[in-house]
Amino acid sequence: MIYIVIALKSEAQAFVDKYKLTKTKLGKYTLYSDKTKKIILSGIGVINAREATQALINLYDITDEDMYINIGICGAKKQYSIGSLLEIGEVIYDGVSHSFKEGKKSIVCVHEAITQVKYDVVDMESYGFLDAVTHSPAIKYVYILKVVSDHFEPQNVTKELTKSLIFKVINDINLLVHKKEG
Repeated sequence: MIYIVIALKSEAQAFVDKYKLTKTKLGKYTLYSDKTKKIILSGIGVINAREATQALINLYDITDEDMYINIGICGAKKQYSIGSLLEIGEVIYDGVSHSFKEGKKSIVCVHEAITQVKYDVVDMESYGFLDAVTHSPAIKYVYILKVVSDHFEPQNVTKELTKSLIFKVINDINLLVHKKEG
């Protein structure tokens, strides 16, 4: 099973449309699913991402084949094109680095949207997701995938833009996660 944690409905909508996912509830969370994937909407922020990820971990038995993926948009410096898909291997949160994949991009997880260029890449959920999955050693396949939505101009990001950016990289996401690591 592929378990995907996504903050916003606009980020999930591309998956819902492409795969004709069924909407249900998992406690206080909205869950979209089919036979191979479950997408939970966490809401914005570290705590929401951690709790939603933990809800999936607590409810479903983890198998050797399961993948846990955090997908969403991020702000980034102008060296990253809008729409670029980034595979994250290190999350920096409150000044502490949490590395989990060699040779992948770093992201700084912040508490609120920022409009000044302080970091290369930022989001607001990656640490919460990573914190939950790293406390479950049975989970072998972990991915954090972010799509650049803006260059520190969060006020320009619309629901339509978000859905469009995610939809454009769905096939790339599928290729990436189906090349399972050994």
